[in-house]
Amino acid sequence: MERRRLARLLRLRRRIHFVLDGGVSDWMSQAVNRTLVALVVISVSAVVIESVEAIRSPHALLFQVIEYLVAALFTIEYALRLWTAPDHTPYAGMKPWAARRAYAFTAPAVIDLLAIAPIYLETLISADFRILILLRLLRFFKLARYSPGMRSLVNVLEAERKALAASAVILLGLILIAASAMHLAEHTVQPDKFGSIPDAMWWAVVTLTTVGYGDVVPITLAGRIVAGFTMVTGMMMLALPIGIVATAFAEEIHRREFVVTWSMVARVPLFGSLDASEIAEIMNYLRAQTVPANTIIVRRGEPAQCMYFIAAGEVMIKHETGDVYLGEGQFFGEIAVLRKTRRTATVRATVPTKLLVLDAGDLHTITERNPEVGRRIGEVVVQRSEFTAGGDILPAEIQARDIDANED
Repeated sequence: MERRRLARLLRLRRRIHFVLDGGVSDWMSQAVNRTLVALVVISVSAVVIESVEAIRSPHALLFQVIEYLVAALFTIEYALRLWTAPDHTPYAGMKPWAARRAYAFTAPAVIDLLAIAPIYLETLISADFRILILLRLLRFFKLARYSPGMRSLVNVLEAERKALAASAVILLGLILIAASAMHLAEHTVQPDKFGSIPDAMWWAVVTLTTVGYGDVVPITLAGRIVAGFTMVTGMMMLALPIGIVATAFAEEIHRREFVVTWSMVARVPLFGSLDASEIAEIMNYLRAQTVPANTIIVRRGEPAQCMYFIAAGEVMIKHETGDVYLGEGQFFGEIAVLRKTRRTATVRATVPTKLLVLDAGDLHTITERNPEVGRRIGEVVVQRSEFTAGGDILPAEIQARDIDANED
């Protein structure tokens, strides 16, 4: 009874994790995602509009209700994210308390905490801290969590911070050079605008950034020559950080997909003894498949035509020994493919699920093209003496679930 209760609690925790983090796309996760985005927009808009005295005074109660409601909902969200931290892929191997502690110090978690801190500080200290408006506006950065593209962009900016910092240093150097050159060329004819290098730096900044307000312009030939070189240099300098970010962004997307796929393939006992080049060859044959919730993926008794890796989501295996749930990073169906047997269990997606599929023909092609791979796979199959003839589900596929239950 206790194990069943723990199993239900683990399934609920995983479900909440999927809903909050958008690992799969069903009606509930979309509704929660859109609600949280709407709360961020409403909260930030309220903070901005509240700064207008003519609007704040007659609607003070409305703004207060919005702030308390948003803070309460974001507090619930923060608590649920802490609770579901053990289901995050980076913390999969940690104890639950260690995973929650590690998550609490990540940038998204810190932003979540700072975003709800103002309401509690104002309540406990009973003072009007205008500076806390800045913390309330931090909620805007929560939007990065709800967009995979924005999350990837944040990762890119962090990874390329040294290159971007070097670009900023080069830009600062060009500003100093352009301001100095313009000071020498124009200080005698426009002493009020180019009388010193600091005065000329304003012109250098707006020219190098291609803004060009036109409030300060050169009038001498030497000044116009300097301005021409500064404009051309400014266009090239703006292209440098853009190129760095664009290239790194494309590499980040490719690397993320590659790492996720690699980790899933490498953890399969069948492929555990293969080296990097052999695993890379297998990855070339994988194809993606997305199935809605409650979709039957394989049926008991049908021929085994492929094996599956779960990229995101969850499946339930209707097995003779009881229902088994498999989640992200787990797999099923490879032994039946190799032994050319029929499925011994029905597998159904419990939530919208993303799968990576390796067809039986491709698996056999791999073994034929690379005899060493075939030999190693054959050894793994022979060594798994606990596998029963005609079976399809390996004990290794369900052990992770039992381990998680025991840890909690």
